[in-house]
Amino acid sequence: MSNESLELVLTDLSQGLPAITPSFGAALAEACAICLEEQGHSQGVEIIVSGDFTARFKLRWQAVTQQMLLCWNDQEVTTAQAAYGIAFLIIGQLTDLTVIERSSKGTGFDYWLGTLDIEAESPFQNKVRLEVSGIRKGNDSRVKARVKQKKDQTQPSDGEFPAYIIVVEFSTPLSFVAIK
Repeated sequence: MSNESLELVLTDLSQGLPAITPSFGAALAEACAICLEEQGHSQGVEIIVSGDFTARFKLRWQAVTQQMLLCWNDQEVTTAQAAYGIAFLIIGQLTDLTVIERSSKGTGFDYWLGTLDIEAESPFQNKVRLEVSGIRKGNDSRVKARVKQKKDQTQPSDGEFPAYIIVVEFSTPLSFVAIK
């Protein structure tokens, strides 16, 4: 792991991704800001990525407003959406993959990842499943237990395509990435 950390600017999500509209990306960035500030973090706090990837990123986000707090009052929903936002940015930094499609209910995973290679002969070429989970405040054993739970959850869709499991914990903050 390099000692130098890159920056993840959470408001960059508002530029959108192939399967994330700018509006949805902006909403994810708001959820991230709330989770980080409610855990007492300041601009530039480092998130440590461990597991099958290792990295460090300094996080930057917009100021949290009272209106945002009223909008994002459900802690479970906010944590889940914030985890998506951070996972999408981390995947984009650590791989050549990006979010290309939301998965259907019942598949055991959240999104399809893929490359932006428009020359691909098959629409499923280089596709990877992504399952994300967020924990507002937890320890290492809780994070590892959630990774195992999410690996098990993806089992119904096991087969041809690998899966990335990303658990984001906000109190430290950290992200554990496992490839299945």
